[in-house]
Amino acid sequence: MVIAHNIAAISNQLPARVTLICVSKYHPIEAIKEAYNAGQRHFGESRVQELVKKQAQLPQDIVWHYIGHIQTNKIKQLLPLVSFIHGVDSVNHLLAIDSEAKKTGKVVSCLLQVHIAQEDSKFGFSEDELLGFLQSNALKVLQNTRICGLMGMATYTTNTEQIRTEFAGLQQLFEQLKRSIFVNNDAFCELSMGMSDDYPIAIEAGSTMVRIGSRIFGPRI
Repeated sequence: MVIAHNIAAISNQLPARVTLICVSKYHPIEAIKEAYNAGQRHFGESRVQELVKKQAQLPQDIVWHYIGHIQTNKIKQLLPLVSFIHGVDSVNHLLAIDSEAKKTGKVVSCLLQVHIAQEDSKFGFSEDELLGFLQSNALKVLQNTRICGLMGMATYTTNTEQIRTEFAGLQQLFEQLKRSIFVNNDAFCELSMGMSDDYPIAIEAGSTMVRIGSRIFGPRI
């Protein structure tokens, strides 16, 4: 019942606009079932093979979010399983997703990852790269990809002001895009930022999706 208690405690902190995504990567089926039985429906995975195994063994009304770095050779296997792909971090990946989705007639919901952290290990568009792409004609060729918003990961640090500044910058970019390129696109409405250590700051900055693992399932053993 620990998992159910953790979900309830976190959910009580979240505004109605915020979707809780339980990051279930590395955690066993039994733990995910406990979260499911507590009412949780949104789960995040970062490895395609692990997602394939879990999806086959768990209830079909689960909404799966892919939150890992995308490998082009895994896209075909991934698309039938997920409702959202977080972290699309390059034009090539976006075009590859769209191309594969066209073959099945599926429209894939994607979030564009922006590099906001002061860490080279994290992926994502720079702000200039993203604006350049979105202002180009390349966006018009996407027929089977629905761009639903932005995603970002803050620097892993105890400096809360730095985290707050990074999230605020992403929120400002999100609002800028909503007022310009996506002004007539209601689908562009999600801002995915905030994890176990920094989700309260992300919520203050306007996040609509938080990705929480260790505070729900406990640390990976």
